[in-house]
Order: sequence, then C-alpha cells, then structure tokens
Amino acid sequence: MTQISQRCMLFADLRGSTALFESLGNAAATAVVSQSIAALQRTVPEGHGRVVKTLGDGLMAVFAQPVDAVRAALQMHEALEDIIQHSNAPLQILRLQIGIARGEVVELQGDCFGDAVNVSARLLDHAGDNETLITADVRDGLPESLAQRFRDLDRINLRGRVEPVQVFALGLPRAGDTAATLFGDIPDLLDEPDTILLRWGRLSGEFGIDDMPVVIGRSPQAQFKVTDSHVSRAHARVDFHGGSFQLSDLSYNGTYVQFASGEIVSLRRGSCLVHGAGTIGLGGAPTEPGSAYVEFEVLRRKAR
Repeated sequence: MTQISQRCMLFADLRGSTALFESLGNAAATAVVSQSIAALQRTVPEGHGRVVKTLGDGLMAVFAQPVDAVRAALQMHEALEDIIQHSNAPLQILRLQIGIARGEVVELQGDCFGDAVNVSARLLDHAGDNETLITADVRDGLPESLAQRFRDLDRINLRGRVEPVQVFALGLPRAGDTAATLFGDIPDLLDEPDTILLRWGRLSGEFGIDDMPVVIGRSPQAQFKVTDSHVSRAHARVDFHGGSFQLSDLSYNGTYVQFASGEIVSLRRGSCLVHGAGTIGLGGAPTEPGSAYVEFEVLRRKAR
C-alpha cells in the first residue's frame, strides 16, 4: 500500500572502515563494522522510527517527528563513541556523518521516495567528522533548547538539486581527540583570532567570525571561489569553533594543510584546526606539481 505523508528522513554513514580493514584484517574489521551498524540501528525504534534499509557502512531511517530523528542521531553518535571507548582495537579512525531532511515522503513496499530522501542523502556530502546536518524544516520542528545547539551553515548547493538548501550543523567533538593540537602550538585563548585571510593567485579575501562558514570551491555560490579543474564545487569549509578556525574537507579528492612547520595534514572528509599561516592544497598536497592551493593566515583584527 502506498502512503504519502510528512516525514523526516535520516541517512547515517560510517566512514573510516576501509582503513580499518587494512589495519585489523577482514575478519576483525567486519565484526567491528557489523557491531557498529547494529548499534546505530537499535537507536531508531527507540526514537519511534523505522529502519528502511542498511547501506553497507550506513543506514536509512524514517521518523514522523523532527525531534525523534535528531535525538536518534545524537544517540547514534553516543553509541559509536561507546564502542570506540570500550574496544581494545584502535577505532578512533571511525567517523559518523548524519543527514536529516523533512518533507513529503512516499512509502511504498517498505521503501521511501521523495525529495526529503534525496536531500538527506546529499547532506552527507557536506558533513564533517561526527557531524549531523539538518535542513531548516527539521530545525523548525525542534524545541528551542535543541534547535539552539545547531549553527547556521547558510544555503548550500546539493549535488543534483537546482535550488540551494538552508542547512544547520551540530558537531560532536570526540572525547580525547588530539587532532587539534598535533601541529604546533595553539595561540592563547585570551588572544583569540577573529579573522582568516585566504589567497589564491591574485584573489584574496578576509573573513571574520560573523562570515562563517566559508566554503572554498568552484561553485559560483562558494564564498571563496577557486576556479581550477582539480577543485570540487564545494571543496572545503572553514568554520569557527571554541576560539579557533576549523577546516573541513567536503571533496572527493581530499584537502591537505601544510603548516609553517612543514608538516602536511591529509584530510579525507576530516577536519583540523588551522592557526598561524600555511597552505591549503585542494585535491592534492601543496607540494605536488600543478596542485591548486590556497594560502591562509589567521589574524587578530579587533582592537585590544
């Protein structure tokens, strides 16, 4: 029987499993991935939702109410974190991205179809590590205390869709995550930066905290446009969190950051804090011949 109704669609994607197979071997990695997906699935009926299907390293679920979908997403992140914290294997490489959209959904023979299905799936293309992205329709259906936890990413162009979509993000920093401090000293929080300067060839732009997020890419809608064939339409995103600028990779070819120390950080759908000055490679390391790269410098412009 065909049913058409307003629903919230949730897509969850577990990333990092390929590297897990390389490090743990097929049998152990398969057990970890299966355990993780099963843990994610258990949160859905608890949140009054239904698992539509599992998708390799992820799943698709449907909920009647936005608050149930978002709370299930939060429980999914907690479930994965619990597995990581209580495992004897090094599972920190695992990351969870979730996209949630609300709209008219056609439910037919157990499957779901419609714009909300497509949008929620495409949101995963723009989600950073352990991040949940939702549309404005989802946020509008949340209690204020929960809605306030999401930051506005402005209107984002989704693959295969003509009109941009208003997107909000909730990032969940992993306990004990030291990625932010691996590459040099972070400036004293009492002297927080407030501006990031980006340069590509003759093009330059200064972006303050109120301008965040800033998307770097080929798209006409990107706040910092880099019109190079190696660069994705939405290649990377700069945000401001907890007194620091953060760079997230959104591309298929990767983003690389070279700091003043010479250390190069490879981001594959990952994130890192940027500070001082350095170079961002788009689709290849900044040192590779022919690579498109953007120079950055983190500044403090406000009067003391």
